[in-house]
Amino acid sequence: MSDARPLLLFDSGVGGLSVLRAVRDLLPQAPIVYVADNGGFPYGTKSEAEISARVPALLGRRAERYRPRLITIACNTASTIALAHVRAALDLPVVGTVPAIKPAAESSRTRAIGVLGTEATVRQPYVDDLSARFAGDCLVLRHGSAGLVALAEAALRGEATSDAAFAAALSGLLDQPGGERIDTIVLACTHFPLVADRLARVAPRPLTFVDGAAGIARRIATLTRDQAWPETLTEGIAVFTAPVDVTPPLRASLAALGLTRIDLL
Repeated sequence: MSDARPLLLFDSGVGGLSVLRAVRDLLPQAPIVYVADNGGFPYGTKSEAEISARVPALLGRRAERYRPRLITIACNTASTIALAHVRAALDLPVVGTVPAIKPAAESSRTRAIGVLGTEATVRQPYVDDLSARFAGDCLVLRHGSAGLVALAEAALRGEATSDAAFAAALSGLLDQPGGERIDTIVLACTHFPLVADRLARVAPRPLTFVDGAAGIARRIATLTRDQAWPETLTEGIAVFTAPVDVTPPLRASLAALGLTRIDLL
């Protein structure tokens, strides 16, 4: 039987579209509701208390409105701070986003990796734990960049962005002591894969960039493997929590992922 319940993906902005791309590859028939909390953007500069209070309440309201079969917090900052709170508040599966430290450590030849995320993500004990468990023999350096989040948002809106701004975000990691050894960088913010090509272009040497989108998509597919999907493709919905200027480039990016309806709630 057909089941029209959507997958709900959530982020502070458009970063979670990098996860949605991977989900579309594995589950092209899945109905999608993508929630961007632009009213609370950016998360990376907020306190843990603010995020842990805001995210469960917001997702609770959106779950009542859209009745999803599963929620994905496609945001590293929200996941590292509020995932347990959301799972406690909602009676449905909730998938979080984990910084891809394990695959980065597995692929690094120099045994030096970087973690590039928001300020809130890189300071979390969760990152300490992942580093200890999966990268104990590696030098792990971290850098939080709110500027890079804003650059990714601007790029999707079609605004001009400079190579120098991307280079500055990357140098915050590479210019640390030991940074010259880094060969692999964890993109520990879902915004950053959207601009990975720009980071690669300004990098002073070849670097490998790793993110968790494919792993998240596989987890969603596993959790829904015995469920039915609509027989025909349904209209995807992009939900914003505050007024937003949906520029033609942003609208095109949303439409390319099947998000052709825009709700403001």
